Amino acid sequence: IQNYGKLHIISYFCLMNILLLCMGKTQEPYLREGILDYEKRLIRYVRFKRLELPDVKSTSSLSFNQIKEKEGNLLLKNVKVSDHLILFDEKGCAYSSKQMSYQIEQHLQRGTRDLVFAIGGSFGFSPDVINRANEMWSLSKLTFPHQLVRLLCVEQLYRCFTIIKGAASHHE
Repeated sequence: IQNYGKLHIISYFCLMNILLLCMGKTQEPYLREGILDYEKRLIRYVRFKRLELPDVKSTSSLSFNQIKEKEGNLLLKNVKVSDHLILFDEKGCAYSSKQMSYQIEQHLQRGTRDLVFAIGGSFGFSPDVINRANEMWSLSKLTFPHQLVRLLCVEQLYRCFTIIKGAASHHE
């Protein structure tokens, strides 16, 4: 944080929009409930929207690469040229919660208006999506079902904003 302090950063919260793009619907009720809970918490800090894109149909005759290509085209249709796109991918940079909050804080300081996070489908991202991305972040070296990653992502975004704000809920 620069010398002008956290108060200045917090005033920018309302100027940033965060969009979370996900492939397919969240099926499990317990995951939907957890995601909604953290979304309610998160919108106290920032404008947040989650968009679940429809699953690719008739995939039985398609290769993994063809599925990734179709998912990638659908995902890219929802990303504007001016958006800063961050992919959640196991090959991305691994951050602690505090480091991730610092990354978001840097976007706040730079005046990033639209931060778009994307969670790919089961087979990952197409080369076109990877080429369009501004950054790739990893939530863990562990492998998780992509629907569970949605909950982890929303919780971590909420945690990042509580860290930036200086809330006592984060312990190291």
